Amino acid sequence: MGSTHEHLVEGTANALSLTTYEPDAPAGLRPVVLLHGFASSSDLNWVKSGWIRSLTEAGRRVLAVDLPGHGTSPAPEDLDAYTPSRMRADLLQLLMDHGALALKEGDPHSGVDLVGYSLGARLAWEFGGTQPQLVNRLVLGGPASIDPLASFDLAAAQQFLADGSSIADEATADLLRMAQTVPSNDMFSLMSMIQAIKTEPFAPEQMVPTMPTLLVAGDGDSLATTMPRLTELLGTRQTPKSVLWLQGRDHANAVTSREFKNAAVEFLAS
Repeated sequence: MGSTHEHLVEGTANALSLTTYEPDAPAGLRPVVLLHGFASSSDLNWVKSGWIRSLTEAGRRVLAVDLPGHGTSPAPEDLDAYTPSRMRADLLQLLMDHGALALKEGDPHSGVDLVGYSLGARLAWEFGGTQPQLVNRLVLGGPASIDPLASFDLAAAQQFLADGSSIADEATADLLRMAQTVPSNDMFSLMSMIQAIKTEPFAPEQMVPTMPTLLVAGDGDSLATTMPRLTELLGTRQTPKSVLWLQGRDHANAVTSREFKNAAVEFLAS
């Protein structure tokens, strides 16, 4: 296992940290890249939930990415470091530095498979849509066609962090409470990320992936009620797609589902 983020993108430090996990018995397939959700980390999203173990036991090399201000990644003061476009540029640079090759027909080592959850699913959708020469297959967990951070009351959250003032918007209060349950989270960086994401609203119709895509969500996930819009958009590009609904799961716990992990491992081995 190794971790790194000492790279430059357009002359500035890459704000993503990447940890590599090697399988004991390689399956001879391309690496799997993992993108976690907002206020989470690779450790919480993928290690503790058993994803790394499932993938490496299946012979896959795993590249787990921590977003800026999350996990082992730095927490830049520059707001631009947190925009989705910059995070995608940083990710592309990291993958190039780690030897990712453009897809080549008949070469199972070329390209990467990409798995994202929640915010990571948005980034994976956009990355797949803009880098079709690199991404072989996509797995999107807890995806939404809307931006769940778009309505976040940033001013109220910042005031709460400053003096404990109450937050009227329940969704904002719940998200902030969730973020604070992770001791390693840098709250200033998380607020910076929300501010930056608000400048680049999610517009899935502008970057529709064309590689085979698996969409997975809990049937109790309120965000996933907008997931059918993503399947419609994939249909406009004749993108091969599969949809899996997890019974009794919501946005918070779908990622821990064994059914989800097994389906993803099988899908990515195809």
